[in-house]
Amino acid sequence: METGYPTTLSEIETRATALDFDMNSGVPVGQLLASLAAAKPGGQFLELGTGCGLGAAWLLAGMDAEARLVSVDTDEAPQAIAREVLGSDARVSFLLEDGGAVLEGMALASLDLIFADAWPGKFSHLDEALGALAPGGIYVVDDLLPQPNWPDGHQANVDAYLADLRARHGFVFTQMDWATGVVLMVRR
Repeated sequence: METGYPTTLSEIETRATALDFDMNSGVPVGQLLASLAAAKPGGQFLELGTGCGLGAAWLLAGMDAEARLVSVDTDEAPQAIAREVLGSDARVSFLLEDGGAVLEGMALASLDLIFADAWPGKFSHLDEALGALAPGGIYVVDDLLPQPNWPDGHQANVDAYLADLRARHGFVFTQMDWATGVVLMVRR
């Protein structure tokens, strides 16, 4: 895909709505994901939190033919949508597994991009996620600005998480207060 949106977006959005799934990645974050994936030819990518597959669709839109994506979630119903809509693309594989367990088994410095869109890799297993990044690897998270579906007290989790990220050595940290709130970290 050179420009525009992934052709699978409307089908994923329609099916997500029918499932009452409202935690989809938005277009601005999706476009960023596609651009970052395009910047890593032949890259190895990990998505933590498949949801219904919108993030994966954007990543696939930016990936070249040699790149590979593993998308992980614990919720079978939304991930089934992603599997059905995107599963014929040989560049992606889906794991119905705890993201923390996946991170614990991940080789150090083996990934070019992680999109952490779930609790593991963000609020838990952060050391494992950042350790899995190769030099030049990109760590991307969203949903860092207050969201309507946040549980009471979640802002404290976000504040502690951002403070932790800012204090890390060996990374370039960028916080962007647009879309749902995005952070990029690139491993030196």
